[in-house]
Amino acid sequence: MKNKKLGIILSTAPEAKNLVTVMSLAEEARRQGIGVYLYLIDDGVKHIDQPEIEVLKEEGVKLFLCAYSAQRRSILPSDKAAFGGLVVLSDLIKGCDRFIAL
Repeated sequence: MKNKKLGIILSTAPEAKNLVTVMSLAEEARRQGIGVYLYLIDDGVKHIDQPEIEVLKEEGVKLFLCAYSAQRRSILPSDKAAFGGLVVLSDLIKGCDRFIAL
């Protein structure tokens, strides 16, 4: 599984509990040596301050945040994630072996 990449896009608010699924998927992928890329968009950007997001970053998950979605929800740019647009998302989709949307 070396050099494989898993992309995950999370668009749901914290109330949807999809972050639990993201955590499980990321943990299993990392256990198998698969690189994990997480893109937060729409209400998913509200997860940026969740402690689980910091855990994912510490475990090596590459974190991206939709700058437009963040701006619309008054989330200021920070070093918590790489802020970018749909070009970044497009590159992730193209560059990953598998891509999951939640």
